[in-house]
Amino acid sequence: MIKTKEIWMSGLALFSMFFGAGNLILPPLLGLKAQDDWFIVVLGFAITAVVIPIMAIYAHARLQGTLYDFGKKVSPKFSVLYCLLIYIIAIALPAPRTASVTHEMAIAPFFESSTLLTSTVYFGLVLLFVLNRSRVLSILGKFLTPFIVCILLLIIVLGLASETAALQNGTFKAPLVEGILEGYQTFDAIGGVVVGAVLIVSLKIRGYHTFEAKKSLIIKSGIIAGVGLIIIYAGLILLGAVFSHQFEADIDRTVLLSGLSEKTLGHIGSTFLSVLVALACFTTAVGIVTGTADYFKGLFKESQLAYIITAIIGCIIGVIVGSFNVEFIIELAVPALMFIYPITIVLIILNVLPKQYNTPLIFRSVVVVTAIFSIPDFLSVLGYAAHIEFLTESIPLASHSLGWVLPAIITFVIAIIFQSKQNVA
Repeated sequence: MIKTKEIWMSGLALFSMFFGAGNLILPPLLGLKAQDDWFIVVLGFAITAVVIPIMAIYAHARLQGTLYDFGKKVSPKFSVLYCLLIYIIAIALPAPRTASVTHEMAIAPFFESSTLLTSTVYFGLVLLFVLNRSRVLSILGKFLTPFIVCILLLIIVLGLASETAALQNGTFKAPLVEGILEGYQTFDAIGGVVVGAVLIVSLKIRGYHTFEAKKSLIIKSGIIAGVGLIIIYAGLILLGAVFSHQFEADIDRTVLLSGLSEKTLGHIGSTFLSVLVALACFTTAVGIVTGTADYFKGLFKESQLAYIITAIIGCIIGVIVGSFNVEFIIELAVPALMFIYPITIVLIILNVLPKQYNTPLIFRSVVVVTAIFSIPDFLSVLGYAAHIEFLTESIPLASHSLGWVLPAIITFVIAIIFQSKQNVA
């Protein structure tokens, strides 16, 4: 019998692993631009930043393996390549971004130190936690997350209670799509497939060995994390909307979040927010580096040396990339996300479907088509939009950078029909 305390501890730890830099700085600016369309934006953002990531956790509960198991039905070679891409992207972009956000919001306002110094100290501490991973879950769940949630809820509640200005018309032409695409920048779908594997290993260390016990705990933990995420996201987006008249439309994400804190908690808000940012970003970085180290440990026959070397390399990359500013890292991430995120979403969805709908045939056909139709989106953000205009105009939703969606759905249906006919024959 799983204790309620264990469920909540795991749920809060999972929440903290998801809740990092992007989750803090992205929602307020969405709300500022969406204004009276804030709720539609929340729905879009929730799809890619909550629903899909929690589905990834559920998929892990069913598979109870590693990230490799997510794509092995396509082919073993594809799965290895996919894993390498995911982990390279994870340690090269979202993990370093947490250090950059920490510097801009928690260090720079108070100390005249370089970003390189911040990222060096930051990832030195990350490495310490990763090398003591047996305590990662308990430390995150018991001590850090409740503090993070309390500060955020205080900012949201005080802000919404103090500001009564009417919402204006939003600037988004397609608020739902904007919310969906901005959810990409949280990296939470990628985080789900990476962190879910960390959760599996951590549960084994804590003594959960039976399939059903781990599955039950992971599902319940995922629900807690998901509810927490949607409450915080919706609150931050609405907060950005109601305070939109007090900020410029082109304001930086980090400056906006600092400004909201200042207006809701006063001068002490900056101090509260600095602690919040440091904790939220740090927990995410620990989860990403731990998951990456776990993968390479398994790749080299459970070699602890491989785990340590991977953790060190991941932290070195974090130090280097984390020394750049936040906006640069966000722009750097867009092309990679436009290609890898659709494939990740498709793999997650297929892995939670009943067995008759996630056969190797369906996996291969849907993933291949998704990859092909993600290429125009990838090329567009690289600056080749004018050269492929004929494609974006002819593919449904391609003008919204979602050209892969309908082809993937159509391929899925065709694959099911083809498979059914084969089974009858």
